[in-house]
Amino acid sequence: MGDLRGAAEQRRGLWLGVAAYIMWGLFPLYWPHLKPAGAVEILAHRMVWSLVFMVLVLAVLRRWSWIRELLRNPARLAKIVLAGVVITTNWGLYIWGVNTDQVVETSLGYFINPLAFIMIGVLVLGERLRGAQWIAVGLGIAAVLVLTVAYGRLPWLALVLATSFTIYGYVKKTVGLAPTESLTAETAVMFLPAAGYLVYLSWTGEGTLGTVSAGHTLLLMGTGVVTAIPLLCFGAAAVRVPLSTIGMLQYLGPILQFSVGVWIYHEAMPTSRWIGFGLIWTALVVLSADALAQSRRTRRAVADAREAAATTASSSAPAPPATLPAEPADPARAPARAPRTGSPTP
Repeated sequence: MGDLRGAAEQRRGLWLGVAAYIMWGLFPLYWPHLKPAGAVEILAHRMVWSLVFMVLVLAVLRRWSWIRELLRNPARLAKIVLAGVVITTNWGLYIWGVNTDQVVETSLGYFINPLAFIMIGVLVLGERLRGAQWIAVGLGIAAVLVLTVAYGRLPWLALVLATSFTIYGYVKKTVGLAPTESLTAETAVMFLPAAGYLVYLSWTGEGTLGTVSAGHTLLLMGTGVVTAIPLLCFGAAAVRVPLSTIGMLQYLGPILQFSVGVWIYHEAMPTSRWIGFGLIWTALVVLSADALAQSRRTRRAVADAREAAATTASSSAPAPPATLPAEPADPARAPARAPRTGSPTP
């Protein structure tokens, strides 16, 4: 019964993960509808309405105790502030890139992201790379060089998106907050600057909230919902499926972004750019194959260790006591053991 329940939970987690990455991958279809709002105004609305939505979620879940613990830990709070600033930069550049017809380059940033995580591991954590990982990094560097020639400039938008999201992921990992609480804290950090900017726009008459149409206003307010829902789905998936599965799913988002840029928005993709993206995709295939092989080796090692432990435990168990044979009768000692009752002996 437990195995069936576990399999059902894994299936549920898989579909939640797929839903999260599909929503992230289709984000480029949402942001252009928020024009004539500029990227900074959209970002400010995203921060404000994300906090409003997350507070409602926490109210339903009744999760408030973590706030007091966070405020009592200055080091942890500083990391939350850093995460909030970094993700704000990432979101702002992403929105700007989508709304200036650079969807393909934004997708490149998230394709590069796994390679950026590897570099963080080497430069910050002192990790040593396996051969396949070195090959993937080399292919990634070659791809950036090819794309620099193809674009006629360094693909800085993709590189900044990849770097900022990698720093954000690393900081979040060290904070140790659940996704719901983490997003609430990060948006709370940026709430006052974002709300202040929106008040300024309204005061100067440059804001678009309530001035374009009712639909436009709802879309601006909906930025909080479209930000939070995929993250909640991802958080629910991460606790139900193996990390190797999450690693495979993460490519679904940038693949959809790339597809939207090329086949819906018809962004230019000359041969040189295809070559650059091809190198990145090859690097990701190498990384994925290596990760799967490493996962299989780890599972095999764990299974072998358990089997060895079970064998050792069974061999070191104490042997059951042997049954001793009955002591043979000793005729010479018989008179001494005879009862002293005065009864005649046989």
